This record gives sequence, C-alpha cells and structure tokens, in this order.
Amino acid sequence: MSQQNLSQTRVVDPILSEHARGYRRAGNVGHLLFPIAPVNSYGGKVIEFGKEAFRLYNARRAPGARFKRLEFGYEGKPYAIVPGGLEAVVPKERMKEAEQVPSLNLATRSVNLVLAAMQLEHEYDCAQLARNAANYDNDHKVTLLPANSWGSDDSDPNRDVNTGMEAIGDTIGVEGNTVLLSRHAFNKLKFNPKIIERIKYTGRDAVTTDLLKALWNVDNVVVGGAKVATGQTDTLGDVWGNDVVVAYVAQGAGDGMGNQEEPSFGYTYAIDGMPSVEEPYFEKATNSFIYQVINDATPVLAGMTGGYLIQGAGADPA
Repeated sequence: MSQQNLSQTRVVDPILSEHARGYRRAGNVGHLLFPIAPVNSYGGKVIEFGKEAFRLYNARRAPGARFKRLEFGYEGKPYAIVPGGLEAVVPKERMKEAEQVPSLNLATRSVNLVLAAMQLEHEYDCAQLARNAANYDNDHKVTLLPANSWGSDDSDPNRDVNTGMEAIGDTIGVEGNTVLLSRHAFNKLKFNPKIIERIKYTGRDAVTTDLLKALWNVDNVVVGGAKVATGQTDTLGDVWGNDVVVAYVAQGAGDGMGNQEEPSFGYTYAIDGMPSVEEPYFEKATNSFIYQVINDATPVLAGMTGGYLIQGAGADPA
C-alpha cells in the first residue's frame, strides 16, 4: 500500500481556509517587503535577479527569423520551508447546548488568535532578514550615529531616503518604490525640522504616510508597529527596532501577493494553498474541538541589491 502524503491525509475546512488566506494582523507590514509567492516544493533554490531583468532588448525580427528568448533570474541560494502549525481550541463549554460542532463565528474567533500569532512570527522573521546588515553590501546600507538620527535637528531624512533610492536605481536600473519605517523612525519624522519645513506649504499640519509618499515620490510608505515579547521575562520590543528599509518590491505585490519570477527585494515562499485550516476533531481529554492551522512559509531575499538599510534612524539623539 502506498504511503499517503500530507495533502492526502489533510481534510481542509474550505471556508475557514479562505478566511485564513485573507487575514491580516493589524500593524504587520512585512508582507509588503516579502509578498507571498506560492511554490510547490518545501526546498529548492531562490530565484534571484540581476541587471538582465532591466536590460533593453530589441524585439524586432525579420519574417521567418527565430524569436529572441528571454530567461530572467537564476537559481541562487537554497531555501527550505519548515512546516509550521498551531492549534485553535474551542472548549465545548463555550458552545450552546444544542450545537454539535462550533458555530462558524466561534471557530473563526479561535482561529484568528492562532493566525495573529503566526503572522507575528512571520513579521519577526521578515524584520530579522531585512534588518541584518550582513545581507547588504557597503553601497546599500548606512548606520546613523545618535547625533545624526532623525530625532536630531541636524539630520536630513529626505537626503537619507534619496540616497537609498539612488543606490538601488544605480544598481538595478529602477529606484525603490517602498519605504518601511520603524515606529520609532516615524515618530522622529513627525518633529524633524527639515520634514516640517518641506510640508508647511502643503496646507497639512501633521506628517502622515500619504504625505511622505508624495514627498519621496514612492508608491508605498508603511510603518512597522508590531511588538514582540522575548526572553524569560517577556520583555516587549519593537520588531523593526530603530531602522528604515528602502526597497524595490514587485509592482504587482501591493496586496501582499507576488510572482517569484518577477524581480523584487524579497518574497515569502509559501506552499500553494497556505495557510489552511483543517476540519476540527474532538479531544475528549479537554472537552474541546481542535482546529489545526497550518502555514508552511518562509521569507527569502530575492538576491538582487534592491534594498537599502538605514540603521539607527529612530534612535534618540545624543
């Protein structure tokens, strides 16, 4: 008898699975740097990109001549998706006596708690990848000292972001279209003299992400506000620290979904159909219905120098 694979043994709840794929945890922005790219294998090579994706090609051909064949990207560093899953619990005591299984509303509420935990983990993984200075060459990162952080009157956030845009454009042929600000960096921007000076003629009295989009001429400006509790004492810390990431992200990825064959700063490689929610089973020991929520996915850098890291932008000035 042939051994069943995971897809054969799982019985998926289609309604809750559809809900899970559209769920977004408030404050999470990592998917805008690492949009979801469905894959069919738990391991392989990341499709990376170079300047050839932005090269000018002559598409003209003589009648009967062969077509030019273009192949963008190449197999780069290996990736491995480690299966991930958590269980949502619905105690029977919370149900109406006449109900045989949890109502959709009750099941959804329990599943949402699990999805929030999973997406916080993904946000943390994205930040660890994007904030790691070792992933950037010397032309695509800068560390601001406290005296030059965006909380200092002498700092110039506009110049810092523009430097990042130009560094990306000089390398891949197109400037960045996304700026991810840590919460601390955004709060410093609100009172930065050079930002205030630039916006005082716009009729606005507050710095917003929409205003910054127009000021920096980019498609997306987002603020990472997620916090995570770590260590034995559950110390709360900001997932995005004091940093800022400028990046070129695939144009079709504005909704957090992408195509791994298109050049982009990064992707989240996810097994096709993830996340999914299995039909519940009853656990007699806890008198509860159990929903297994599965999300087999991992963020990866797409390999091209389509990002620029500004470390310490949100630090308190010396």
